[in-house]
Amino acid sequence: MKIALGVSGMKCGGCAAGVKKAAESVPGVASAEVSLERAELSLEYDGKAETLEAVKKALGRAGFKAG
Repeated sequence: MKIALGVSGMKCGGCAAGVKKAAESVPGVASAEVSLERAELSLEYDGKAETLEAVKKALGRAGFKAG
């Protein structure tokens, strides 16, 4: 399943890399692409609600907010 999430708190390329790394660390995430310009995370994942929640929590721990 593919989904796009808005991400707040990104200000630079390093931030975008941190978002990508946090998302890809979650089991069930197949790929993650980040657009700093659109403040958006595009995910391909297993479609489970708990995976999506885990991604949001991982981003929160990294200092970002997805929603």
